[in-house]
Amino acid sequence: MIDLEVKEKKYVHTDEYYYSVIRKNIRKIRKDKNLTQQDLADLTDISREYICDIENESRNKHITIAYLSRIADALEIDIALLFNDES
Repeated sequence: MIDLEVKEKKYVHTDEYYYSVIRKNIRKIRKDKNLTQQDLADLTDISREYICDIENESRNKHITIAYLSRIADALEIDIALLFNDES
């Protein structure tokens, strides 16, 4: 029989933390690829205003997994990179 040691998990990040990381990554990767917000909007069929809201933390716009997938596809990256916090 296998002994499994159960450790208490401690979650330290909130939803807002992850939204902040995602916003920063979308903006950085978009700029690194020399795309405007309008370019990204055109590639994803998401309005430029919504892209702006996603990137602007003061607007508190949350984003769905489906939209994240569309953005990752348009940026030609793995969706997991949007969650990468290297700051």
